[in-house]
Amino acid sequence: MSDNHDYDLIVIGAGSGGVRLARMSAQRGARVAVIESRYLGGTCVNVGCVPKKLFVYGSHMGEDIEDAAGYGWSVPADQMRFDWPTLVANKNTEIERLNGIYRRLLENAGVTIIEGTASFTDSNTLAVGDASYTAKHITVATGSWPVTPDVPGKECILSSNEMFYLPQLPRQAVVWGGGYIAVEFAGILAGLGVETTLLYRGDMFLRGFDDDIRRFTASELPKKGVKLRFGVTIEAVRSEGAGYAVQLSDGTEMATGLVMAATGRRALVDGLGLEELGVQLNAGGHVVVDQHFQTAVPSITALGDVIGTPQLTPVALAQAMVLSRRLFGDGEGVMDYTCIATAVFCQPNIGTVGLTEAEARESHGKLRIYRSEFKPMKHTLSGRDERSLMKLIVEDSTDRVLGAHMVGPDAGEIVQGLAVAMKAGATKAHFDSTLGIHPTSAEEFVTMREPVAE
Repeated sequence: MSDNHDYDLIVIGAGSGGVRLARMSAQRGARVAVIESRYLGGTCVNVGCVPKKLFVYGSHMGEDIEDAAGYGWSVPADQMRFDWPTLVANKNTEIERLNGIYRRLLENAGVTIIEGTASFTDSNTLAVGDASYTAKHITVATGSWPVTPDVPGKECILSSNEMFYLPQLPRQAVVWGGGYIAVEFAGILAGLGVETTLLYRGDMFLRGFDDDIRRFTASELPKKGVKLRFGVTIEAVRSEGAGYAVQLSDGTEMATGLVMAATGRRALVDGLGLEELGVQLNAGGHVVVDQHFQTAVPSITALGDVIGTPQLTPVALAQAMVLSRRLFGDGEGVMDYTCIATAVFCQPNIGTVGLTEAEARESHGKLRIYRSEFKPMKHTLSGRDERSLMKLIVEDSTDRVLGAHMVGPDAGEIVQGLAVAMKAGATKAHFDSTLGIHPTSAEEFVTMREPVAE
């Protein structure tokens, strides 16, 4: 694939999508380089999914220890200890291990790693410091970055990035936002013993999820120690003593030891010089591409969070496989965004795949809605006040399952399997004819017989 360029492909950004694209393209014989300004693995590995899930595990351990009493195990309350620096240090060790794996994956595939910040000098040339590199194809895979609203005292507010490296935990915390990141961090903090309040400007958080899931989660989180305040937002923050005073839109004020904003993310395209080359950005600041990830400039493609598709690691990985085939393979394949399963690692977890009830009612005819709420078997002995919810949305005319939603322990693990079935076109009759694994919570999905609504 030699020509007069230094490389056949340069990928800007060594996140999940960028690394996958670089590796697969190199394995197809392309000369590939990756430019990365921060850390290998991107948001997911360093300040996203991986460390977040480790923190979720850590925050749930105290509850597991308490629950053990119902099963004959006991740890005296005065002997229970939690050490935040230990959790952070162990998390850091694991992230460093993963960084090393990503480096070896790239190097073993023959990909050149260039450390530094890239900017375009023309449509085929990138500057990194004093050096310049040319390529026939350049892919922007720079991801996204947290956005903090521009309110007085903004400098006092942390984003999710900083939360992974807190030197110590506060006694009280305010989490500002209503998306999955806000809900997850509120659960992490509360589970670690921090008096936590979640603030959201709307009347119900988790916009975009099924309404039953949203309402049920709102009823469960307070049981875990998360205080919910809807219909309110932050107008200002100021330092006060060892903590902060938070001025709210309803005229009240809160004292707290930490303020975290999880109020959205923006495409990370600063300083690249894309628009000067003719690459279009949409109203939300995302790079505009067609179904083949092609921008308006022939040599420039983009994928992942930066193009505004669902901000999920598996989405970026799948996009990378499609783009690599288009650039250096048989050119076949397009990205399929239907039935993308996802999870929210709040406590209890949320797992969801397919359409919400509201979406299904807009796009389909008559529906059958199946719903079941129950106490997980574990808590019949632990005595904990925690319940689970499962829901199926079925198109009446075809019997096809359009959506599956769950709140409860291991929801993500359970819904992943349902996603395979739904991708294959499973009907409610298929669910009904499947024998459940007893006793499990998952069997409820194949034993719901009577619709609760149409």
